[in-house]
Amino acid sequence: MAIKKSELYSTLWKSCDELRGGMDASQYKDYVLVVLFVKYISDKYKNDADSMIEIPEGCSFDDFVSLKGKSNIGEELNKKMAALAEANNLTGVINVADFCDEQKLGKGKDLVDTVSNLIGIFQSSGLDFGKNRANDDDLMGDAYEYLMKHFASESGKSKGQFYTPAEVSRIMAKVIGLQNSQSVSTTIYDPACGSGSLLLRALAETPNGATLYGQEKDSATVGLAKMNMILHGEDLADIKQGDTINNPQHKSTTDSNALETFDFVVANPPFSTKSWLKSALEEDVYGRWNTGTIGVPPEKNGDYAFLLHIVRTLNNRTGQGACILPHGVLFRGNAEATIRKYIIEKGFIKGIIGLPANLFYGTGIPACIIVLDKKDAPNRKGIFMIDAKGGYAKDGPKNRLREQDVRKIVDTWEAQKPISHFARFVGKEEIVRNDYNLNLPRYIESEDSEILQDIEAHLKGGLPKHDIDQLQHYWDACPVLKDALFLPHADRNGYYSLKCTKEQIRETIQLHPDFVEQDESYKAHFKQWKEQVSPMLYGLNAESKPKSLIQELGDLILEAFASDNFLVDAYDVYEQLMTYWNETMQDDAYLIIADGWKANLYTPQPAAKKDKDGNLKPVKVKKATTPNEVVCDLLPVSVVIDEYFADMKALILAAEEKIAESETALSELLEEEVENYLDSSNFANDTINDGNVKKRMKELKGKASAKEDIKVLEQYMELKEDISDGKRVLKALKYELLEMLIAKYRQLTETETKQLVVEKKWFATLAARLDSEMLQISQNLTTRVSELAERYEQTLSAIDTDIVDLEKKVKKHLALMGFEL
Repeated sequence: MAIKKSELYSTLWKSCDELRGGMDASQYKDYVLVVLFVKYISDKYKNDADSMIEIPEGCSFDDFVSLKGKSNIGEELNKKMAALAEANNLTGVINVADFCDEQKLGKGKDLVDTVSNLIGIFQSSGLDFGKNRANDDDLMGDAYEYLMKHFASESGKSKGQFYTPAEVSRIMAKVIGLQNSQSVSTTIYDPACGSGSLLLRALAETPNGATLYGQEKDSATVGLAKMNMILHGEDLADIKQGDTINNPQHKSTTDSNALETFDFVVANPPFSTKSWLKSALEEDVYGRWNTGTIGVPPEKNGDYAFLLHIVRTLNNRTGQGACILPHGVLFRGNAEATIRKYIIEKGFIKGIIGLPANLFYGTGIPACIIVLDKKDAPNRKGIFMIDAKGGYAKDGPKNRLREQDVRKIVDTWEAQKPISHFARFVGKEEIVRNDYNLNLPRYIESEDSEILQDIEAHLKGGLPKHDIDQLQHYWDACPVLKDALFLPHADRNGYYSLKCTKEQIRETIQLHPDFVEQDESYKAHFKQWKEQVSPMLYGLNAESKPKSLIQELGDLILEAFASDNFLVDAYDVYEQLMTYWNETMQDDAYLIIADGWKANLYTPQPAAKKDKDGNLKPVKVKKATTPNEVVCDLLPVSVVIDEYFADMKALILAAEEKIAESETALSELLEEEVENYLDSSNFANDTINDGNVKKRMKELKGKASAKEDIKVLEQYMELKEDISDGKRVLKALKYELLEMLIAKYRQLTETETKQLVVEKKWFATLAARLDSEMLQISQNLTTRVSELAERYEQTLSAIDTDIVDLEKKVKKHLALMGFEL
């Protein structure tokens, strides 16, 4: 049975648990990644003897496994890693982790156990990197990306720069037109490549591949990048180490004073580097800056040094690039203003995309993507600007771009059309009038969401027109609903009154014909989308490409809900689809590709636990006795029960309800009669149980004064018997249902499985998620209108009257108490 991708990644992350405590993430990642690297190249070598990676005798992952539990495991691993590194010119890249380091790994047996357990994590049968399970499945690349994200998250502010969030990388790769690249000879360069994730994300957008180049200052991070390239099959990527600004490594082959140029450049350089100007000169030999026409970036801030380096390394005829920089580059003055004017006048900036704050692991400040394009620079009439600062989700201590945020930015960029409060093309004349200041708020006005306190409304009553106009999105979609909720104020222009009571707001909204029509249209469009995509989902097979499939599913759902008159934004619908894909459908797709439409029912077994000496205890095989103890990854048990055994499910629910009623009655009996007849002091060992109750009943038998006691005790015993009988019946029903389930899963045909998975699992879940979006719209509008009504519910004169009335009541009470004011 194939392992789910989500389980694969979590399994890999568990490997880090073996190392946490002795070192931080920036250190233990070296151990995890090198073992992962050896596992990968060993699996690939088994399936491809012509692999470019050479594995010396005795240095495969199987040889690592043979060392588990041996006292010299650390020493032997170091030797094997050194031999692997030397054979593949990777010295200082894959042998940076010392497996004999007692300070990090422990001493003696602790070290042996830690390293052995780490190797054991990668022995899982699901971790076979010999070949991809789907045509477009980059299993290794996705796993590496998952690990790097978690390492960056745990490494803290000072050590997380080696990773650019995948969502930002995808935006950069798409907006520079890499999807239009036609040849593997296309060149992509990153002058601050970190672990190489941004380069590889750019490569993923090219339909026919490309040639990769990168430079990174930190030597340890260069090792990550080189491993990353090999793990993604990019063995020929040219990654160099050094200070890009002061010692650029990629130079022209014909002129040592000229930099090599590239078709595409992507970069996420360190923000605002101090004292960047070292061996480089103000009159740069490579022509990146000078004291004349271009200007020299300030020595205390290297943002423009990187930007000018990128400009110089772009191919003069067709070069396109994207660079992440802090917002300060858009508006800071002095030397940076001079350089900004030069770049704008040259027409190099095609666009600016403002991003939310706190996206990056190295800093919390907001950043932007500067999109560069030399191809059309001479004819550029202005700059297309996108202000996407408001679109994100909280993800622990950081913010994260959602799938809908990425898609909206890319769609808006490709359309190059204005969107109110989000994007517009700004002509060069307007930029010049603003003295070449590119600060986004100067050009894109933020949406009016401020809560204003209208003094006149507080004094005289009424609901201000400004507040109601802030809800225009709702009125555009439901034009008559506004008149059902508000009517013009009888005495004053510019103010409204609530037409219904506060308690009727929710009902007025939900039952209004406009809102009902919205809900019906919403469901009709979902039905239309289902009909479009059903053949794709039913047709999933071993040759399918999941990444292409979700791309098409997403395109079609955006198209289906693209109307401006929908209350629910199309990108919110898209987010629901993408979230469910990432959580469930993606795993299902890969399971189908690996095993077909097989509904395999199994009983999950508990994980092995360690004894006090750190050794794994033998696992006792668990046998299922109820439906809750069996699982099917592709076809949930709950779906099969609802489809085929609804009557049995109803019987079980009825039995559970009957038991619950008896337990409630027993609990009430114990509470009500504890002082009279069920005082525990009347029972042996001060304990109320069946045996003691029966014994007490015998003691009281025949005593005329004990009739009430016996009656309560008999009631107690009847309830206990009802509960006991009910549990026996319930156990039998559940076991019977389990046997029926096992038999049914064995009988399921592929056609039945497809129908249940597609209709009852995927579409049913998506329908529920989309319904929640519509419900959220209703709740949001109800809340907004209710808050507005409450804000101006009491005028100042009404409050004054209430105060006078309350004062009179207080004086009256004081007088009754003998006090006079």
